[in-house]
Amino acid sequence: MKRKLIAAIGVAGMVFSVAACGSDKDEDKKGSGDSKKGGTITVWSMDGSTPDAWKSAVAADFEKKTGAKVKFETQVWNGIQQKITTALSESTPPDVIEVGNTQTPAYAATEGLAELGDLKSEIGADWTPALNQSAIYNGKQYAAPWYVTNRVVLYNKKIWAEAGLKDTPKTRDEFFKALDTIKEKTKAEPMYMAGQNWYFFDGLTIGKGADLVKKEGDKYVSNLSDPKVGEAMELYKKYASYSKAPKDKDEATPQQADVFAKGKVATFIGTPSEAGIATKANPAIAKDIGYFAIPGDTADKHEGVFLGGSNLVVPAGSKNQELAKEFLKIAFADEHQIAFAKLQGYTPNKESLLPKIKGANLGLDEASKGASFGGTTPLIPEWAAVENVPNPIKDYMTAVLNGKSHADAAKEADKEINERLAKKN
Repeated sequence: MKRKLIAAIGVAGMVFSVAACGSDKDEDKKGSGDSKKGGTITVWSMDGSTPDAWKSAVAADFEKKTGAKVKFETQVWNGIQQKITTALSESTPPDVIEVGNTQTPAYAATEGLAELGDLKSEIGADWTPALNQSAIYNGKQYAAPWYVTNRVVLYNKKIWAEAGLKDTPKTRDEFFKALDTIKEKTKAEPMYMAGQNWYFFDGLTIGKGADLVKKEGDKYVSNLSDPKVGEAMELYKKYASYSKAPKDKDEATPQQADVFAKGKVATFIGTPSEAGIATKANPAIAKDIGYFAIPGDTADKHEGVFLGGSNLVVPAGSKNQELAKEFLKIAFADEHQIAFAKLQGYTPNKESLLPKIKGANLGLDEASKGASFGGTTPLIPEWAAVENVPNPIKDYMTAVLNGKSHADAAKEADKEINERLAKKN
């Protein structure tokens, strides 16, 4: 299955860069439904997605309009798919949930999501079609597209200067030479690269033109054994060779931006918004953070990147569906989308907003250069099960980093991936 490139996200003038179960108490549900007045809605947002300033502004506007309050509950990505699936099957789910864009089809297939076609008709006429693609399942609107993001290189300008590096690299070979120079001339860790930074690895496979699944008859099967995937893993292995990070952990364990914040790491690869995590941990590092697009083979071709992002959904079991839709209307208002994009370095859901955020976030501007070389994981319901914990692709990565051949590690992972792809949703 050929992964669809989403260069259409930014069109020619791209100016941007780019998860404890909670339930409402009975009294919180008073005044919900058609009345829209009073009560409280619960919104699950992912760790790092929603800055406090944005949440406060949206909550204030929501309360002013509806008389109801918003209770934000922060979730973590690790294990979130099982948690959301469970929540969607319960009688008192959250009222709004942030879900990964590529995971949305799987949740829609469970019939646990409310249809949002009326919301799309009212406020979504100019949602960017490429972003909205993952919000549609079997021709129906089951989510509202929120944002996308892609990864860039975040670097410590102070350490780079100490190494005598004046310019940022334009090709991959130049990047590796810069990392070699940092290793030779400073005491810093040239790069922090956890062994299971799976979405960066996915970007490398996109750059190699590799597909993670393929169609055999009427079903999808793993394509991890493809030699092109092996080439991508060899590149990943080289990046990881500059790092002291654990080979059996992902970039959130520990949070790589927190590691970077200590000032002893020269570079890491993450979303522009991770600069905010680093500066929250250590405000003094803000002045030292720089960005550049991940270099590719040549100066005119950046590295492939995973275009990750989030949609917002309303569970079918929510007792506050009308209030939930009012929340979405406010959260997606232009002023809040613009503020969100500027704070986070994310691409908003409408192309018309792009000129209004140009230059507001340097990380976002750098990410824009690589976004046209991006793609997603397979947009099929079966794919969500592949990324469930433990993710077999992460295990494959650790195995290769620990010395196993691509062929042997992929063969083991293929078996598990195929079992998951075969499961009925």
